[in-house]
Order: sequence, then C-alpha cells, then structure tokens
Amino acid sequence: MKTLLAAVALILLAFAAESFGQTGIRAETIRFSPGESRATVKGSIEGSQMVDSRLRARAAASPGKPFDATLELEGIRFRVTATNEGSINRLRIVPSGLEIDNRAIEKEIDGSVTVAEVADINADGSPEIYVYVASAGSGSYGSLVAYSANRRKSLSEIYLPPVAENAAAARGYMGHDEFAVVETTFVQRFPVYRDGDTNNRPTGGTRQLQYKLDAGEAGWRLRLDRTVEY
Repeated sequence: MKTLLAAVALILLAFAAESFGQTGIRAETIRFSPGESRATVKGSIEGSQMVDSRLRARAAASPGKPFDATLELEGIRFRVTATNEGSINRLRIVPSGLEIDNRAIEKEIDGSVTVAEVADINADGSPEIYVYVASAGSGSYGSLVAYSANRRKSLSEIYLPPVAENAAAARGYMGHDEFAVVETTFVQRFPVYRDGDTNNRPTGGTRQLQYKLDAGEAGWRLRLDRTVEY
C-alpha cells in the first residue's frame, strides 16, 4: 500500500502522474476539510497502476464582509480582494511567482465575490484563478472573472460565454448560478424555470453546463462541452 500525503499552508503541492503508455489511469481529487491544511489520502496501487491526484484550492466569502483570500497552486500565488459593500464593487487580483508580469489586475464588478478558486483544469502546469460573482437582487445572476497563467509568465483573461448566447442552455434560465471546478471541467449550474414559476419556486429541475478550457487566438475560452439536466 502506498500513502500520498498532501499539505497546504497557502502553498499547494501539485502531484502529476507521468504516462508510460498504460491506459486507465485513475484520477482522484484531493480535498481538504474546512480549516485544515493537511490531508492524508490512502489507497492501494497494484502492479503498474497509476493514480493522477489533482489539487485545487477554494475560498468562500463571509456574508457582509470584504473578501480577502490568498490561493496558491504550482508555485503561482493569487491574492484576491473585493470590497463587497454594495451592488457595485472593486475586485483586485495580485499574482506572484510569474516569470514576467506580476502586475495587479483591478476591475469593477456587478455584484459581490462569493468564492475564489485556483485550479489547473487543462493540466498544462500553469494554474488558473476563478472568481465567482453574484449580482444583487432576487435573481442573483452569476458571473465569472478568471485568468490563466500563460506558460507561467503572465496572466490572460478567460472568457465564459453568457448563457443567453446558447438558446437551448438559456431556456428557463433566470439566474441563481453556482460555479465550481470539478477535476478537468468548469461547471455552471442553475435552476430551470417553467412558465408561471415564481422566483423562489422553480419547478424545472437543474441544468448543469460543463465547460473545457481552450486556448484561443486572443486568449482563453471556456467551451461548452456537455449539458446535463436532472
């Protein structure tokens, strides 16, 4: 039996499995309990089996308080702060560890930051920072501010197409978005409203949009890969 020990103290160590031609590599995400900086993962590996252990870090906002979190993955650190004082706020992302450009990024956002998450969903050794924003009001429409570290040198923005651009995905959409990174996929989900539904009582189930991260000519783009309803 082989035991993997993952430690986080604002510094995450990334484990990467090298492929020697075998198939069926098992992917497992290492999760940390709230407030914990260490996690022990136990399991058995037989013969030439391999396990790809994936790490991600996530910080959630405290209601009614400014957002301030520092997340690190693969040697790149991001400090994310937001005023979270009203319907319009200021977001600031300060990277460190990039080889060329570590300048701060500042943006005005429509809403408050709820969660910041660092991951490497395309497994290129250069992490991404994902910041989730919820608008004020009963709709709580979600939006994403995200950047990828280009070959660990500088940051480029990641574009998430609006739900309204896809007629099938937008059917019954009225906000209340939730976002998360799930292994190699970026996920957006929301309740589906039928005609006559009130804002607080949707009856159409849940729609989950699953995206993959692609490199484009002018930056990065989250491409819709799959839609699931339940």
